[in-house]
Amino acid sequence: MKDVERVDVVWRKSSRTGSQGNDCVEVARPHHMVAVRDSKDPDGPVLSFGPRAWREFVSGVKAQSI
Repeated sequence: MKDVERVDVVWRKSSRTGSQGNDCVEVARPHHMVAVRDSKDPDGPVLSFGPRAWREFVSGVKAQSI
């Protein structure tokens, strides 16, 4: 994800964030994709997923199959 794109998106933190608020990921939805980053390193690497891959990942996590 380009630095310019990082500024233009709204990052959301998981509702499952720990009590310290520093052990989770943040998710954004720029340009028909899903971006994920480590909340402790907002300037670090960003993983990008297409909508279908993201839905399948979330479904797998919810089903505890991943």
